[in-house]
Amino acid sequence: MSFDPQHSHQPQAYGVAATREEIDAGLRSYMLRVYNYMALGVAFTGIVALAVASTPALMQTIAVGPFKWVLFIGIIGLGWFAPRVILTGSTITGHIAFWVYAAMWGALIAPMFYVYTGDSIARVFFITSGAFAGLSLYGYTTKRSLSAMGSFMVVGLIGLIIASVVNIFLASTQLDFVISVAGVLIFAGLTAWDTQKIKLMYMAGDSQSEMTKKSIFGALMLYLDFINMFMFILHLF
Repeated sequence: MSFDPQHSHQPQAYGVAATREEIDAGLRSYMLRVYNYMALGVAFTGIVALAVASTPALMQTIAVGPFKWVLFIGIIGLGWFAPRVILTGSTITGHIAFWVYAAMWGALIAPMFYVYTGDSIARVFFITSGAFAGLSLYGYTTKRSLSAMGSFMVVGLIGLIIASVVNIFLASTQLDFVISVAGVLIFAGLTAWDTQKIKLMYMAGDSQSEMTKKSIFGALMLYLDFINMFMFILHLF
């Protein structure tokens, strides 16, 4: 499905073309649902991370054992398939994929409670929240297409992943710093671009059940942007 802003449909209401007021009201409701799902996903990740960090045996297994690689591979795999599951499967299946994904992230990042102080985590969380809100608001309100910027960010993300893998073997502090700075910038750009894409998904028009799936899908996109931006900023601190 194409989400070109120049060729988007007008959402339908009660079987006829919706008025501008109905479109705006529906869009606000849809975006609010996206943000609510995303916020609940972040909160659930935090709860799982805190629960894992509070269980020494489980924390030991994840922090120093091979299970962390199982989680890492699982997150990559589910991150690849979850969007397809959410958009093509049932609403219940989409919910399950989203919440399992958030729980896996929580388990993976639980060691941060041992590496960073509570004050640092809280401070970075609020910094990330403020930056995310501003960037997402820009993506929502701008009339300029962010497709070109988004494509550039995707290329940057691929480079970031490659550099991160290379640095596992090099263990370079300088490269680590560059990766963290680049990560913040890339996910900042992706936040604005993804928000615009989510908005255009609504403007394409669909049934109520499909809009619910799109809400979960949009929440997953923004969730990933937020979590990654948070972790890169935390690493910088």
